[in-house]
Amino acid sequence: MSGASAKPATQPATQPAAGRAGVIVGVDVGGTYTDVFALDEATGRVRVAKVPTSRPDQSAGLLAGLAAATDGAAEVASLVHGSTVGTNALLERKGARTGVITTQGFRDVLEMRRRDRPQTWGLWGGFEPVAPRDLRLEVAERTLADGTILEPVDLAEVEAAARTLLERGAEACAIVFINAYANPANERAALDVVRRIWPNAYVEISSAVLPEIREFERASTTAINAYLQPVVSRYIATLESGLGAGGFAGELMIVQSNGGVMSAETARLRPVRTALSGPAAGVIAAAHIAVAAGHPNVITGDVGGTSFDVSLIASGRAALSAQTSIGFGMVVRSPMIEITTIGAGGGSIARIDRGGLLQIGPESAGSDPGPACYGGGSPHATVTDANVLLGRINAERPIGGKLARLDRDAAARAIETHVGKPLGLDLLAAAEAMLRVANSNMAGAIRLVSIERGHDPARFALMPFGGGGPLHAGALIRDVGLARALVPRFPGITSALGCTIADMRHDFVQTFNALLDEIALDRVMAESARAHAAGAALIARAGVLMEGIETRIEFDMSYVGQTHTVAVPVPSGTDATPGARLTRALVRDCFEATYRAAYGQLLDRIPVRILNLRTAVIGRRPKFDLSLLAPASGLTLDAARTGSRPVHAEGRWHEAVVYNRLALPAGTAIRGPAVLEQPDATIWIDPDMQASVDRLGNVLIERAQT
Repeated sequence: MSGASAKPATQPATQPAAGRAGVIVGVDVGGTYTDVFALDEATGRVRVAKVPTSRPDQSAGLLAGLAAATDGAAEVASLVHGSTVGTNALLERKGARTGVITTQGFRDVLEMRRRDRPQTWGLWGGFEPVAPRDLRLEVAERTLADGTILEPVDLAEVEAAARTLLERGAEACAIVFINAYANPANERAALDVVRRIWPNAYVEISSAVLPEIREFERASTTAINAYLQPVVSRYIATLESGLGAGGFAGELMIVQSNGGVMSAETARLRPVRTALSGPAAGVIAAAHIAVAAGHPNVITGDVGGTSFDVSLIASGRAALSAQTSIGFGMVVRSPMIEITTIGAGGGSIARIDRGGLLQIGPESAGSDPGPACYGGGSPHATVTDANVLLGRINAERPIGGKLARLDRDAAARAIETHVGKPLGLDLLAAAEAMLRVANSNMAGAIRLVSIERGHDPARFALMPFGGGGPLHAGALIRDVGLARALVPRFPGITSALGCTIADMRHDFVQTFNALLDEIALDRVMAESARAHAAGAALIARAGVLMEGIETRIEFDMSYVGQTHTVAVPVPSGTDATPGARLTRALVRDCFEATYRAAYGQLLDRIPVRILNLRTAVIGRRPKFDLSLLAPASGLTLDAARTGSRPVHAEGRWHEAVVYNRLALPAGTAIRGPAVLEQPDATIWIDPDMQASVDRLGNVLIERAQT
């Protein structure tokens, strides 16, 4: 689709022996398109591609994108993949038939949850766990909260339960015993028994997946991991087979929800860590681009075919959360980048609800049949149809290469039928109403991650990306009060770029649940050292280029009597001996600083408790030199101009100048209305906005100076 050449990429000062230089490829699979970013580390050449996502086998689209962006799989040294396979399996409930073996009396933990309900108001709605009740069986065993084994596990009961699960069609099995985080002996004994008779490798214990206190979160995460193992494993196997047939002999890695990457081998074992991995890669790229451009405070807005994903980056760092819910009741307890997602993508469908109000999403037309303008027979009006009808998207030059042109007449019919006539609006007013509602929904999501968390939007730039993000930049600047928008060089490929620069990361957690004044710090240091060694071994086995390994230590802490904890980072010593500098005074100082920052004051004379130790082992990968994407010298604004066309905005037509965005020279200044076109996205500059191009080729959009 597009390419760029420049000076060779800067190599790290030191590289471990493992790994090899070559072409590194990032791939993000979205609901409508699969995006590919390929960097030749030897020459600095960059190529990108955007191809339709294939269904139901996403690997076919990935391989097609790889062929479009490279000279063949054989030249690829490493391929990093942001996968939605696990997330889709959860949302669509298409995971494996999963059984659970648990402690007597705890069969219904997955359904009891935290006494929450699908609807905040009212007592209606239902929930079905990923493991149905007839596949959740109990066995005799008991471990106390201090790790004492009160009753050894009955291995005969375990074997009988496993055979019953197989007879009932279970493909995967999760073993979840109460208090196994404190002592995993009973779970490990049960695992040995089940593995002897289970016909595949899809058996796991909660103390290996999440050795952390709180039985529901541990049970949910372990059951979901088992539910996804067969699905993700089969997908990876299919992908590896297709890559191998093309001569691929490099390393395949998968993006995690925490913004790091892991080997395909680890992804098979811990697929629960891949939920939301595609959006996480976009946030990693956004942070890198924002810092390089001199705007470290940004709010990302990823507009794909199905959703609008929002995340806040402060001082160049994305926020991590300890857990998330994938739909109601499906809780995943694993570190992940905080991302808010709403159904407001390009394919989101417009509808009139029972109250006569216009709604956008969450249903999406996806890639097949796609928006009405795709000509696939879809009768639904979507956000993309509105942008086409109003002239913001060029119907003769659609992004992605799927179609030669878009059907503007089909878009008009869909909008008139589903929005215009029901609301009594003319065609153009109906299309503008669709965009106003979509923009309002997006603005609400941005306020949720900024204003409602104590951040002033005026201190942040919006970074819109995805195929549709830059079309909504001006409206969101106005609606939310953002300082400006920073549009990256290849907005439609940003998540794929993030795949190539994400560090390898492995997170470990261990519950201690002890008073700070009484905890044995030598146990804490020994556990952090064990986690460091395990993470370093996983990173070394991946066989990719690394600049070094960093270990971070964090405690979940609170005052005694409090339910909720604060995450307290502490200096972790050297990478070789993480935790070596820990003292009670240091940990207390860190806790008090964190608690005061969160709540404004301390609670004197109340003992402090350490609940969990969290250790993150991070393999630092060479960062992509963004100057490789900078506009070439010798470009001129006149040469970049390709014409003009009428665009409808604020109730009337405007004659907007059209430019080839990739041909704009650095330092360019453009006053709206204008349209900047490129193969992977379209940028709309509203009449009351102005744009400029920085030294890296990013487009800055701000309110026009009067």
